[in-house]
Amino acid sequence: MTHAAIEALEVEVARAKEIFASLTPAEWEADSGCDGWRVQDVAQHMAATFQTIAAPDTVDGGDSGKAEVSAEVPVQQRKGWTPAEVIAAYDEWSEKGVAALAALQEAPMADTVVPLSDLGEHPLHILGNAIVFDHYCHLRHDIGAAIDRAAQLPRDAAALSATLEWMLAGLPQMCADELDAAPNQAVNLVFDGPAANTFCIAPGPDGWTVKNHGDDDAPVIRTTAHDFVSWGTKRTDWRGTSTGDVGNERVAAVLDAINII
Repeated sequence: MTHAAIEALEVEVARAKEIFASLTPAEWEADSGCDGWRVQDVAQHMAATFQTIAAPDTVDGGDSGKAEVSAEVPVQQRKGWTPAEVIAAYDEWSEKGVAALAALQEAPMADTVVPLSDLGEHPLHILGNAIVFDHYCHLRHDIGAAIDRAAQLPRDAAALSATLEWMLAGLPQMCADELDAAPNQAVNLVFDGPAANTFCIAPGPDGWTVKNHGDDDAPVIRTTAHDFVSWGTKRTDWRGTSTGDVGNERVAAVLDAINII
């Protein structure tokens, strides 16, 4: 189970509320790190994500079957909202969303595996991790692209551990086609700093897997969990913040195939 993710999410929600309450009118309108989205649009997306979890019938996400396309629908519908309306929506739906996610940590729902559009198939309990990832990334990397105090939010192990669990659980499914076209090259990912850990991305007869240990025979890439949130989602290039076997062309092809939603 991922009960720890709910605790981390509650902290992230408190951080989001503090940032939103501090934004000036100009900061709400500033371009975020999400292409085409203002800071306000990112905040609105975060509110709509909680609403989708707590009351899915009340949010229009279209029928594309694509998570990023679905996320764009409520953002576009609510472009005319005021910052006060966005804050009110986030306050309401974050409370309801966290409660709904906490309920998914309990049997029998926790281990129920469900398809999540193009994100793959996952047990319901890991949705809490997914929203920690969503908050960590949007606050520090997207809103943080325009607002330095968001970029400087704590990079604590609790949030990053929950985030990594989601990203690495989703990686083989979200990046399946790209990894299938990459060389059959195992790669050790060594994360330094908060949430320090070692994982091995490796091909196998049933597709690619991520194992929570290193492979003594595989090349090594060192990075941080914080930077992985950025380059693992294609916001930045892994070459800028990684060390180790960065000149290995087979390793580069594998890392270039990673694009986590």
